[in-house]
Amino acid sequence: MTEFSSLGLSDSTLKAIAETGYTDATPIQEAAIPVALAGRDVLGIAQTGTGKTAAFTLPMIDRLAAGRSKARMPRALVIAPTRELADQVSMSFERYAKYHKLSWALLIGGVSFGDQEAKLDRGVDVLIATPGRLLDHFERGKLLLTGVQMLVVDEADRMLDMGFIPDIERIFKMTPPKRQVLFFSATMPPEITRLTKQFLNDPTRIEASRPATTAETITQYITELPVSDSKAKRAALRALAERADVKNGIVFCNRKTEVDIVAKSLKSHGFDASPIHGDLDQATRTRTLESFRKGELKLLVASDVAARGLDIPAVSHVFNYDVPHHADDYVHRIGRTGRAGRTGETYMIVTPADSKSLDKVLKLIGQTPQMAPLDLDWASLTDERGRSGGRGGSSRDGRRGESRAPARGRRPSRDEADPVVAAPAEAVLAVEAAPAPIEAPAAEDRPRARSRTRTRAKPDRTTDQPVESIVAAPAPAPQDTPAPEAAPRRAPRQAERPIRGVKVRDEADDNRNGVRGFGGDTPAFLLRPTPTRDD
Repeated sequence: MTEFSSLGLSDSTLKAIAETGYTDATPIQEAAIPVALAGRDVLGIAQTGTGKTAAFTLPMIDRLAAGRSKARMPRALVIAPTRELADQVSMSFERYAKYHKLSWALLIGGVSFGDQEAKLDRGVDVLIATPGRLLDHFERGKLLLTGVQMLVVDEADRMLDMGFIPDIERIFKMTPPKRQVLFFSATMPPEITRLTKQFLNDPTRIEASRPATTAETITQYITELPVSDSKAKRAALRALAERADVKNGIVFCNRKTEVDIVAKSLKSHGFDASPIHGDLDQATRTRTLESFRKGELKLLVASDVAARGLDIPAVSHVFNYDVPHHADDYVHRIGRTGRAGRTGETYMIVTPADSKSLDKVLKLIGQTPQMAPLDLDWASLTDERGRSGGRGGSSRDGRRGESRAPARGRRPSRDEADPVVAAPAEAVLAVEAAPAPIEAPAAEDRPRARSRTRTRAKPDRTTDQPVESIVAAPAPAPQDTPAPEAAPRRAPRQAERPIRGVKVRDEADDNRNGVRGFGGDTPAFLLRPTPTRDD
């Protein structure tokens, strides 16, 4: 291990580091700090929990120590994908820059624009922001990036997952071409590689460890369930949480709606748990995270938006309620425990529907976790609201791995699902022969039929009256007459949709008035004897 004192940092910065209790640098810090202090671009490949936040925070503080900020023109810019990660970077600056006269501002969503604009007007040395809020301020004319000397992009692969790459490209083009870039990512997919080649100038590539590997201080377990049932999974999670000596833990779910359901289930069974995901307002998210950091909250139920950027050193357990969609996410999830040399335990609940996703995870991590069986009565654990089948299960509409969006974050019960009702054949609903609208709504604008599908109005050949029925049935033929021919599947548009405001032509009117096409509304000047051939 290398001590911070040998990396070329200033005495003021070293003093702040010592007060935090750290003396030795991690591999990514040891390799990146001297290169960043020299003013060169850095391409850092390191998973979460390796100390990369300090790897760019510490050299940035020393490089900005000399100089002065201008109003609305920050000298350094840090881009983070989530509010939580941006807040973590802000806390890192507050911790390490305490002996420097540097100012910084945090630009994230869910916070008043006015307070952020006031800080920008006073001038800040370091601006820490999420891409969306940063561009909002720029478009309002409250921010200029022409004075940026250092640009940091943190968790670039998460930016890619969240669709921020176009915003990142735009931000790069708004900064001076000679700025220093510190670019960090846990993985290097092709799109990220293209971005680094386009905007980094001869960077020093630093890999702290093989991408997407798990720390040796983490003990991993798998709990296999014989059924793919949500109720069984929640029972298994509670059993694992009771059996393990949990000081504090994070429960990860694949969907935000599932986060709310699992958190509510844990609370109803006496566990101290709260949810956190992207749909919650910023005040609630901040309050929940602060309670978890202080040890006031025992279980944090989270979506993958919180999988990266949670800097909580002493998390004892991580529970994967769902096998993650992407194998890389498993590494980032369990990286919340076993940090800074501490030990940790992780559990992953696996159902028969998760076999393919599990194979990808095992292939990525290159090892097989230990088995942690549970002795539960699985036959009695059936979800009253219907089996979800997990991500690999089949939904009601037959699309594998998808489910209808529940209202207000609540999962629909079986009783609320769309019923399929067989209507009696004699149930025919006649409608008045009133003119229909000139045009029906487009197919994509019409609401989809939910429980009963009504057939299109068709004319009855025996009555010339349009009828609408729940179950299509042929009109009865008049007695003593041969049965009419079967009606065509789709009647001509003229019979279905008369023009609004024009009276339907009546043969009797035409014959009586002698003028076809006007009916009873024939103008007076046309009401004259119709000449015949003899005339």
